[in-house]
Amino acid sequence: MTKQPLVSILVPFKNTAEYVTECLDSVLAQTYAHWEVIAVNDGSTDQSRSLVSKYAQKDGRIALLDNQGKGIIPALRAAFAQSGGDLITRMDSDDIMQPNKLEVMVRALQAHGPKHLAIGQVRYFSHRGISNGYARYEAWLNGLTATGSNYSEIYKECVVPSPCWMVHREDLLQVRAFEPNRYPEDYDLTFRFYEAQLACIPCDQVLHLWRDYDTRTSRTSEHYAQNYFLDIKLHYFLMLDRDPSVPLVVWGAGNKGKTIAKALVHKGVDFHWICDNPNKIGKTIYGKLMRSVAALNQLDRAQSIVTVANEDAQADIRAYFHAREPKPMQDHFFFC
Repeated sequence: MTKQPLVSILVPFKNTAEYVTECLDSVLAQTYAHWEVIAVNDGSTDQSRSLVSKYAQKDGRIALLDNQGKGIIPALRAAFAQSGGDLITRMDSDDIMQPNKLEVMVRALQAHGPKHLAIGQVRYFSHRGISNGYARYEAWLNGLTATGSNYSEIYKECVVPSPCWMVHREDLLQVRAFEPNRYPEDYDLTFRFYEAQLACIPCDQVLHLWRDYDTRTSRTSEHYAQNYFLDIKLHYFLMLDRDPSVPLVVWGAGNKGKTIAKALVHKGVDFHWICDNPNKIGKTIYGKLMRSVAALNQLDRAQSIVTVANEDAQADIRAYFHAREPKPMQDHFFFC
């Protein structure tokens, strides 16, 4: 008989009384039953805590804690410290698990062993319908997950959805679990999975339903503002993928390009700055001369950070790289 490892589901929650019962009901409905929920109340002022408490009283697999700190990272630390599972996952208290989610992920990790990350496809849902931007992000993310090639575009967006991964406990400990105090915490953890080379196991099934609404944390918290994402991208690029033996080039002089350039100047990292805006070429910003793309012809080889958001312009840039045969995730990195 195949061993049934215990799965610890970490569920931080705050003011999700409208949704948390649906979340917990979806856990109770799982086809894989050997799990525990460690639910951590992060200072809720609505009925969330009392609702979760009722579930904990009825089912011994559900434990309820109160966050001794403040925020999702201390809540996740508390949940993980209390957990006893061989396998670890997390769940957002406003989302829904597909009935076979845990079973699919457990079987994937059993088949592949440690040093692997079980992931699943996701689907947004909302009472008002899903915006085109979210629909495109969903399609892009699921396309990566279908082939397990998530890390190939890690510098664009978070490529592992925070409530749809599962990992061996020892691997989560190796990447320091929830120790870093860096937000967005899910994106930071994804980069640490990447750093540790935990292989993403391909998945062709939608396992998680992602709820969108106006007061969702990723919409309202300052920790999910664009500058936090750029800080994480640059931090890990310089630590993991920067080759100091070749010049560094920043493409683009929009808001993202300026944010990256300013951070590099602050860190004392030298770089060339290029754009195709004739109104900016030749000007000096943050002490750096803005140059045209033609300046690249003076460089034998370089690493490029592309901050250009326009998709047509991105296609042109990709064509430029393709013609010169530099390698993605080695010679050029798209930050948007």
